[in-house]
Amino acid sequence: MTHIMIALSILCILGGFFFFTTATIGLLRFPDFFTRLHATGKGDTLAVFLSLIGLALYEGFSLSALKIVIIAVFMFMAQPTATHAISRAGIRRGIKPWVKGEEK
Repeated sequence: MTHIMIALSILCILGGFFFFTTATIGLLRFPDFFTRLHATGKGDTLAVFLSLIGLALYEGFSLSALKIVIIAVFMFMAQPTATHAISRAGIRRGIKPWVKGEEK
């Protein structure tokens, strides 16, 4: 395995860690259900994708790497769909979006 592949792998995994961290901060700091869902939906999707691609790069060209890439593509498509379904369930349940200037 070349040093470039290892460096790209580490860079992708660190990028995934960064997006997991920022999504968690958004979950803790944002004021309501929909803004928290937005932060975690966007951040986790990119974080999982980058982390899995980093692992596939580290594994090299093999059957395991192919399986990891297939999982990454599936997660990249499934997570936004799940986030959308959760937000629609919140709307149907009657949760109102936060508006600037309103009290919690």
